[in-house]
Amino acid sequence: MLERKFTQTLEDFLLHEPRKILLVNGARQIGKSYLIRYVGKKLFKHFVEINLKADQEGEGIFATVKSKDDFYLQLGAMAGNHLGTKEDTLVFLDEIQSYPHLMTMLKFLNEDGKYRYIASGSQLGVALAQTPSVPIGSVAIQQMYPLDFEEFLWAMGCGKDAIGAMRQKFETKGALNDSMHNYMLQQFKTYLLVGGMPDAINKFLENRNIVQVRAIQRDIHTLYRIDASQYDGAKKLVIRKIYDMIPSNMENKKKRIIVKNIEGLKAHKQFNDYAEEFEYLTNSGIALAVQAISSPTFPLAESESKNLLKLYLSDVGLLTNLLYGTNINAVLRDERSVNLGAVYESVVAQELHAHGYTLHYYDNKQKGEVDYLIDDYRHLTVLPLEIKSGKDYTVHSALNKFVATPEYHICEAVVLSNEQSVYQQDGITYMPIYYCMFFENNKMKNDAEYVIPEIEMPEI
Repeated sequence: MLERKFTQTLEDFLLHEPRKILLVNGARQIGKSYLIRYVGKKLFKHFVEINLKADQEGEGIFATVKSKDDFYLQLGAMAGNHLGTKEDTLVFLDEIQSYPHLMTMLKFLNEDGKYRYIASGSQLGVALAQTPSVPIGSVAIQQMYPLDFEEFLWAMGCGKDAIGAMRQKFETKGALNDSMHNYMLQQFKTYLLVGGMPDAINKFLENRNIVQVRAIQRDIHTLYRIDASQYDGAKKLVIRKIYDMIPSNMENKKKRIIVKNIEGLKAHKQFNDYAEEFEYLTNSGIALAVQAISSPTFPLAESESKNLLKLYLSDVGLLTNLLYGTNINAVLRDERSVNLGAVYESVVAQELHAHGYTLHYYDNKQKGEVDYLIDDYRHLTVLPLEIKSGKDYTVHSALNKFVATPEYHICEAVVLSNEQSVYQQDGITYMPIYYCMFFENNKMKNDAEYVIPEIEMPEI
C-alpha cells in the first residue's frame, strides 16, 4: 500500500470530529475510495460501503430515497448484520455526487446520529455548486490530490529521516551534497514521467516499465475526457474541447487560455462566457487553475482578474504521456530539442495545489510575466516564484523588475531550477527544483502562534 499524507487527515477527523460528516473531493483514480476503505476498516468494527454511482447505473434503489427512514430501510437491506452503533459503525457513501438529494439529506442523517458517515466524490465540487441546499454546518470538505513528490519519494524507498534532513537544508537555505543532489534530481525527473496516480506508481514499482505506466495513464486520460463529456447540455462538448486544449495551451508563449481557440472567432464568445466550463474542470479535479492578478499585493484574492486564466492538468504524468509518449530521454537526459518549461511549471502547480496554495500569476506589459505568486501570510506580502528548466536560470528580467518595484513590498523571491547551489542575490533566492516539495501553506513554528491571548479587563 502506498503511504499517503491524507491518511492522517482521515484518521484525525474520524477520531476527533464526531459532529460532522467528512466529504472527500478529488479527481477519479487518485485513491480516495481505497484510502477511506483502509482507514474505515482500521478504526471501526463495522464498515459499510455503498457505491452510489454503481447504484445509479444498476438498480437505483437509492434514487427514490426521500427521507432518512427510507435511507435506513435501504441501508439495512444492503448491510444486514454489518451495522452496529454510532461508535463502531462507519457508512461510506462513495460517488455521492450521483445523487445530489442525498447530499442534502446528510444534514438530517448527521443530526439523527445513528451512525458515522463519510462521503467522497470525483465531481463533488460540481455537485455541491448545483445542490440547492448544501448542509452547511453538518459537513466538512477536504480536497485530495494525486501523490505529491514527497509521497512519491516514500514509494521509491526514500526514508523519512533523509527527507527530514533535506527539509532542514531547505529551511536553512542550504544545498545538498553532490550525490544527494543527483539522486533527488533523477527522482524528480522520474516523477515527471510517472506522476502521482496510484495505479501508475504501483505499476512502475513492479518493473519500472514506462510502456505499462503509459498505458495506465492513457486509460485515466480517456476516463477524464469521458467525464468532461458527461456534463448536461451543449456545454459538454466545450468542456471536452477546453480539456483537450490544455497541453497545447501550455506550449504557447503565454500558456493561458486563448478564448478564440475554443469555438473559433465566429462564436463571438468572451472569457466570461466560459466561466461555467472552467469551473467544471477545476471543481472536478481534472484541471488546476492559475488565475491572473491585476495588482501583486497581499492578499492576492482581492485583485484576481476574471478574464485571464491558465489551466494545467492535475497530474504531471498525464501531461508527459501526452507530450512525449514512451520517449523517456526527453525528460531524463535534458534533450536540447525539448523545452521542459511547461512540464516544470505543471509539476510545481501540482505540488503547490496539493500543499494548500491558491496560485496566481502576474503579467504586465511593462514588467513582463512572473510564473507564480503565492500569499506570504507570515510577512503579509506576496512571494513570487520563477520556474526554470534550462541553464539560463539566472535570466529573468520580469522577476528582477518585479522585485525592484517598491510599492510591491516584496521581501523575497524564489527561482527554482535544476541547479544544485542555494544562494541569495539581489533579493532573489535560488534553489533546486525539488525543494518545491517543502513549500507549505500557512506553516507556523508552533501551535502557540495561533492562540490569541486573553484580554484582561482593567479596573474602572
